[in-house]
Amino acid sequence: MAQTIRLLAGKVKTTHGDPVRGATVTVAPLIAAPVRSLSTNAQGEFRTEYRLNEVGVEDFIFALTVKKKGLQTGHAFVNYGRSAKAWIIQITLREPGEYPEQLSTADLVSGLAPKLKQLGVADGLSAKSAKDYSRGVANFLDQTRLERAVPLLAAVVQRNPTCIACRTMLGLAELDWDDWDDANRALAESVNATLAHRKTGRPEPLVAYGTWLNWQHDPEKAQPFFMEALKYTPQDALALQELGRTLLLMQKFEPAGEFLKKALTAGAAAEARLLYVEALVGAGRSDEAAAEMNRYLDGRDVKKMPVRVRQVWASVQAQKKVEATYVKARQPKGLEHVDLLRHPPAELIRGLEPAQDQEPLSSILDGVGTKILELLQNFPNTSSEEAIHQERLGRKGAVSDTQNQKFRYLCMAPHESWGPSFREYRADFSGNEAEPKGSAEGFMLTKGFNSTPLFFHPSYRSESTFRYLGRQTLNGRSAYVIAFAQIPGKSHLRQRQ
Repeated sequence: MAQTIRLLAGKVKTTHGDPVRGATVTVAPLIAAPVRSLSTNAQGEFRTEYRLNEVGVEDFIFALTVKKKGLQTGHAFVNYGRSAKAWIIQITLREPGEYPEQLSTADLVSGLAPKLKQLGVADGLSAKSAKDYSRGVANFLDQTRLERAVPLLAAVVQRNPTCIACRTMLGLAELDWDDWDDANRALAESVNATLAHRKTGRPEPLVAYGTWLNWQHDPEKAQPFFMEALKYTPQDALALQELGRTLLLMQKFEPAGEFLKKALTAGAAAEARLLYVEALVGAGRSDEAAAEMNRYLDGRDVKKMPVRVRQVWASVQAQKKVEATYVKARQPKGLEHVDLLRHPPAELIRGLEPAQDQEPLSSILDGVGTKILELLQNFPNTSSEEAIHQERLGRKGAVSDTQNQKFRYLCMAPHESWGPSFREYRADFSGNEAEPKGSAEGFMLTKGFNSTPLFFHPSYRSESTFRYLGRQTLNGRSAYVIAFAQIPGKSHLRQRQ
């Protein structure tokens, strides 16, 4: 009997695009062919060939399961059809708990999928495909048999290419199955169809794709999709909540708070209230934030709550302490009460022109973030000789002691799993690792100045609270004055004394 050779090839990578070596790839054909177990090479690649009988084989279809210790299990469903031409299958594996500050996949599915369950001819679903769609949805939502749901829904989409809701449901099922690359493709196609045919479009793919972009740490691109979704359903609680979350990630605290408040009015879940607390903290409204935090906890012990809840609670307490120290502290009689956070006086910093509002803050941070991105992209590994000269002054300003040190210095800019960083290495002239000395003798020691700009890097902006204080001229150049504080327990940029 005549046979044909079918090639199956793919590549496994992380969400950062790094190849995954040594991943186990299980190939399960949905035709009469054996199951195979493969392993990815150093480039994350895998491949195998199947010899199939030409007679009786209509479509070359199979499911992939990819496992690697330390990463979540990934899946993919592929239908090459009858064509012998194959393509490289892309599979992305995520780290567990990779997006703790984002909407979870489960919450996205529970918020959107029920709206897509009942479809008809008006939605682009033919009567002939209605039964298969119902079976696919049942396997997805009711029986959680995603390995059955995805092929059924994929077949429905293939027969009903104009059904935007069908394709969106397929994308959600693929997300839940950790088939991220196919899910991205399905949702993007649904969005394109919605934007091309707005009268027959739907808000669900816009919300799903906006969420996807937030997962990719790109809230600036995500915002328009949520805004577009709200044109269809202005009171949609999930769309309002996720627009608020997006603005929060962009450090636009006041508008974020407005949309989150609307989301709560529209019946959003408790997650919206926690986000609302974060927006109030960012806007410097600690009393309101504390009241909303208490409403969220509803008598529950914060120590027994999940880590993220404890982090938000800690940020509220930190904000209150700052205001208690600098704003609400009792003033001696005869002295003026000064609000250093909300209304910093011009005389406090000579030449400071106080900001009238926080509207410029986002564009300032965007501009600084762009420059820092350019810095890291162009930063070479730097090797140099470092000379440190220190002087210790007495009470009258005279030099009482001096100290000189020299090191061989290396600075690198690696990309950690959570984002970019700077690494400093020092060695003496014998090649032994060394650190500056002198704290025991009263000298002030500092290091890591090259890492300071990273606080303003787009990957880390959500880990601090920023406030625009105004403009000031320094050394003949006009400058923006920004105050910021890291959010306790959330920041990856940590130092110790």
